[in-house]
Amino acid sequence: MEEGLSSLKQFALPVSKLASWVAAGAMVFGGVVPYIPQYRDIKRTQNAEGFSIYVCLVLLVANILRILFWFGRYFEPPLLLQSIIMIITMLVMLKLCTAVRVASELTTRRRAFTDSKDEEIKTP
Repeated sequence: MEEGLSSLKQFALPVSKLASWVAAGAMVFGGVVPYIPQYRDIKRTQNAEGFSIYVCLVLLVANILRILFWFGRYFEPPLLLQSIIMIITMLVMLKLCTAVRVASELTTRRRAFTDSKDEEIKTP
């Protein structure tokens, strides 16, 4: 009977460590996962109108404050890693959205400039 309990304990320890690592990984990367399809959609359509850069701003500030708080009072390393990865993700999203919006505005301005130039040439 005791042999069964000891083998169960030996099996339970690695399983609990594995579960702990999986939970930590889910905690670290779970916040980033929703942004992957959004990034791909913005990149594919070259349209960032549905994405709010203010959300990026709020998340950047919140995660920077969390990291600053960590220097005063240590907390779980997965939460610190989550903040670092979220900051990187928000910066990547902001870079993409800005590039898409700038390209869209340049295209609109070129069209407006070309259209107005054509009208000037056509009118005597």
